[in-house]
Amino acid sequence: MDRVPVNVYAHDPISQLGVSTALRPRPELQVLGREEEDEAKVALVVVEALDDDTMQLLRRLHRQGTVRLVVVATSIDEVALPAVVECGVVGVLRRTEATPERLTHVIVAAARGEGSLPADLLGRLLEQMARLQRQALDPHGLSFTGLASREIEVLRLVAEGYDTAEIARKLSYSERTVKGVLHDLTTRLQLRNRSHAVAYALRQGLI
Repeated sequence: MDRVPVNVYAHDPISQLGVSTALRPRPELQVLGREEEDEAKVALVVVEALDDDTMQLLRRLHRQGTVRLVVVATSIDEVALPAVVECGVVGVLRRTEATPERLTHVIVAAARGEGSLPADLLGRLLEQMARLQRQALDPHGLSFTGLASREIEVLRLVAEGYDTAEIARKLSYSERTVKGVLHDLTTRLQLRNRSHAVAYALRQGLI
């Protein structure tokens, strides 16, 4: 089994040393030195809280684009969770739950592209997303996919083999509107044609 190269970032030297020392014996992991930052597959960020300094560090690591981020925090403000996710964090642990075994599990999962979040925080994050959908996106006909609801409806009908006139009748749109929806969609997403748009929607699980 290949060892996961991980770099540890902590808010103080004692935490940095303690976490690194706890993880170094784990056969699944290769704890790197700071000079080996570019070789890391996972960055483990150990902090007290999800404050501005933490967010700046997460954004910097996310911009590098080569590591998956895991955060261990003493205090986790659920309001900050969407911003943390936006920074590319795939694993979050409370410090009280961060045993070497649990940390190793989350780091290895992150390296595989899998997410880890305490169950109560996951529930609250989903509630926040649902509230955002209802209050901010639905009134404008938008969704988290970045596609408007009518764009998804049109793409679904295109995928089912309907032509422009048939789609217009089914949705009570004009043919011009249907063509406009497809043109705007393919232009915005830099897709070549209708078939490419349908393939994109299928890959993204939108239809």
